[in-house]
Amino acid sequence: MTLHMVVTALLSGAVVGALLGLFGGGGSVLATPLMLYFVGIQDPHMAIGTSAAAVSVNAAMNLVGHWRGGRVKWPCASVFALAGLIGSFLGSSLAKAFDGQRLLVFFAAAMAVIALSMFRKPKSDGNPEVHITWALTLKLAPLGVLTGLAAGFFGIGGGFLIVPGLMAATGMTLANAAASSLLSVSVFGAATSLNYAVSGLVNWPVAGLFILGGLGGGLAGIWGGRLLVGHALIARRIFAGFVLVVAAYVAMRAING
Repeated sequence: MTLHMVVTALLSGAVVGALLGLFGGGGSVLATPLMLYFVGIQDPHMAIGTSAAAVSVNAAMNLVGHWRGGRVKWPCASVFALAGLIGSFLGSSLAKAFDGQRLLVFFAAAMAVIALSMFRKPKSDGNPEVHITWALTLKLAPLGVLTGLAAGFFGIGGGFLIVPGLMAATGMTLANAAASSLLSVSVFGAATSLNYAVSGLVNWPVAGLFILGGLGGGLAGIWGGRLLVGHALIARRIFAGFVLVVAAYVAMRAING
């Protein structure tokens, strides 16, 4: 651990924590690039495992803030998260078998898909009074498994899939889906990081600093989300454009070795 790594890990955690608090879905996508190109972790698998551990805890901390605000639909969120737990273990096991640089190319492609999904405007405002039913459970569970598989493979929280998945399956509002998605982001990240940790692919000191930085960043993101009411779509699109640029950079670095 150098002073550079300490400072950059704290700053990276603050950035990702703020994005998670602000956007929910897609907020954790910059964690791995920050670990690689800002903090200085050289092994792609180590960067993915470490970022998954940190994002999991940061998402859980942000979840508490949204819970206190009454925006989390716990029954729907729990079904989705528990179903996706198996998928995230399978996805992360598959990812560990891939060459690190090739995995980063896939990761860059996933970043681009995430960014493009954030440009989309929801078709409707949704139902803020949605409640779990057996019919909704049968829709949520398969989506949870598939999303967990993708989250585990790419080492991301998967919020960009969770948010539209929750909205499509239940008809809940974007605000409720973004808040509820944090439970799955936390669960999927924990499963992925534990799988990587078994292989010694988590840098726990860096993860701890990242989490510490995410404390302040998460509070700032939740506070900023209240200020962005009515302008959230514009903010998401600006962020999406930035993610596309970072995706191109990650792909270029990975292809060039």
